[in-house]
Parts: sequence; C-alpha cells; structure tokens
Amino acid sequence: MPDTADVPAIRRAHDILRTLAAQPGPVKASELMRACGLPRSTLYLLLDSLEQRRWIERREGGYIVGIELMALGAAYLRHDSLQTAFHRVAAEFVARCNEVVQLAALDGFEVVYLAREDARRPVRLVSDLGLRLPAHACALGKAMLAGLDPAELDVRLPAELARVTERTLATPEALRRELEEVRRDGLAQDREEVAAGLVCFAAYVGVTPLGKRLAVSTSIPSDRLDNAHRQAAIAGIRQVARELAKLTAALP
Repeated sequence: MPDTADVPAIRRAHDILRTLAAQPGPVKASELMRACGLPRSTLYLLLDSLEQRRWIERREGGYIVGIELMALGAAYLRHDSLQTAFHRVAAEFVARCNEVVQLAALDGFEVVYLAREDARRPVRLVSDLGLRLPAHACALGKAMLAGLDPAELDVRLPAELARVTERTLATPEALRRELEEVRRDGLAQDREEVAAGLVCFAAYVGVTPLGKRLAVSTSIPSDRLDNAHRQAAIAGIRQVARELAKLTAALP
C-alpha cells in the first residue's frame, strides 16, 4: 500500500495489537513503548482508546488482546463455511491416525492458523488459532508457497529468512530448492524447523472463492514416527487436502 494511504493512528494501534497478540501473557506499557517506538503520551492515549472499545484489556499490570477484538476477528471465519468443511474431513483423519490436523492460510510471507482438529492424545503444539509463523519455517507455509507462480514468490520472499530453530531453512536459495521438491512430490515437510522433536507433513488445498490460499498439515512427535505411521500420516493428509479442495470449491 502506498505511503499516502497510511493513517498514523491506525498504524500505531495495529503495532500495539500485533505486539500484544505475539505474547503469551500481559505486556506492560513500558514494553509496548519500546516495542512500538511510541512516545509515552501517544501510547497512553491509544491504550485508553483501545481499552474503551474493549480491543484490549488490563491484566496483571499489563495489557492483553480484548474480547471485542476476538469477536471481530471471529467474523472473518463466518464469511464462508470453511471451518465446517474442514472439521468434517479432519475428523476422519483423526479417527484413522489419531494425530492432530491443522488448517492455515497464507498472508504475505506468514502462515495464519485458522482451525485445528485435535487427536485423542496429547501433543505439544504451537498452532493456536490466529497464530502466525514464518512461511519458510513450517510445512504449511512451504505447501502454500510452492503453489505460487515464480513472480509472486519473488515479491513475497524476504532477502533474509529468520531462524525459528537451528534446523529452519536459512537462505532463499535453500527454500527455493525445497519448494521444487514440494511441487514434485505434492507434500511439504517440517523437520523440527518450528519446534524441536516435532515433524509436520502438509499438503496444499488450493484457493477458495474468497481468495484464501489454504493448506492442511499434521504434526507428530518424532519419537513415535515409525515408517508405517509416517506413510499412513502422509497418505491421510493428502486425502484431507483432496477432500477439502472439493468442498471449498463449492463454498460461497
């Protein structure tokens, strides 16, 4: 978007909300001041305004995202029947493989988690709904990036890739090579690139009528991933992607 369309107050409020959303607990005003680069008077004016609208709430000496913002965000998921379609096909995968299934969309060069169907056993996950991750670091992101044409990938690809773990792809060249494999195999993998001890398999779903670029994945602790379970999970997540693609093609 050109700079002439920028509204400073909205940009600053956006920076505050993104900072709060990225943290697991309350964020103090002093931390927001440093993170957002705002003068004290400007920050407190914005905090008061956001709090009045319940976009943020005070909690334990700091601030968290408020209930009104959650309600507004949930409206995004009501524009189509995507979650209903996802849970229908994901439940079948869970019944067969007893592993989690996750649905995400691509936003710029980030993955945003939209839905999750949990397994009947505990697993350490990083896929809370609304969470964002760098697309190059996770299987979901690789699956969706591989579906872009080269020119669009060039536009989205940053010059440097941030590491999430020591196994995260570190260069655009390494990512491009892996995306070629994803296009060839129809499967993307995350080999402990987001969380140590966790392996993910993802498959591209497609683009919905509303323009959401989607993928699905399953995340499995590496210590229970023998060859038979690996093959079952890969076949299953590909099936989830195929079935969801058929359902989303009919969405409004």
